Amino acid sequence: MDTVRSIEQEQMKNEDELDFRVGDVVKVHFRIIEGKTERIQVFEGLCIAMKNAGISRTFTVRKMSYGVGVERVFPIHSPRVQKVEVVRNGRVRRAKLYYIRERVGKAAKVSERIKRKESKTVTPASD
Repeated sequence: MDTVRSIEQEQMKNEDELDFRVGDVVKVHFRIIEGKTERIQVFEGLCIAMKNAGISRTFTVRKMSYGVGVERVFPIHSPRVQKVEVVRNGRVRRAKLYYIRERVGKAAKVSERIKRKESKTVTPASD
């Protein structure tokens, strides 16, 4: 059992690379192997779900392609996932956004999360 866990630890990615949440619009750079050729395919869409289970951790990305909703599930720790870029941060109050599937048009949009800038408080120097 320890050998299985040690192999899993080797294949897991850093948490720094996984800096996105549900509700974010992400670009997933995924390596596709077709015969003897290899290429990177970019899949851009809304992250609607994350399932946390150690090495088999996955996230679901949904996009609209020619008016048809397309969803794809990516394993986070897969060696085929090159990188995940955050295009836009979304503000949501749910862990799973499956309700987006029934929405059409502007109703299927997620509002943007605005990060607050930390204000520095200046204390007056006492003389």
